[in-house]
Amino acid sequence: MKTVHAVYENGVFRPTEEVRLPEHCMVEFEPRPVNGAANKAKALERIHEILSRSHDTGIKDLAARHNERQP
Repeated sequence: MKTVHAVYENGVFRPTEEVRLPEHCMVEFEPRPVNGAANKAKALERIHEILSRSHDTGIKDLAARHNERQP
């Protein structure tokens, strides 16, 4: 079985994705906190915000320069 990611809220572990188990199935697990998960989400949000901005480069056809930095 794959790893199940969950959030601990109000005394209950809530899976963050679908878990395919029968109802009332007993399970055993050892909780292991994932360090930095909240910080990672905030960092990704900031990155997406920066990438959503448009910048005027002064170059009319950026597609023409597409391969300049490619190996």
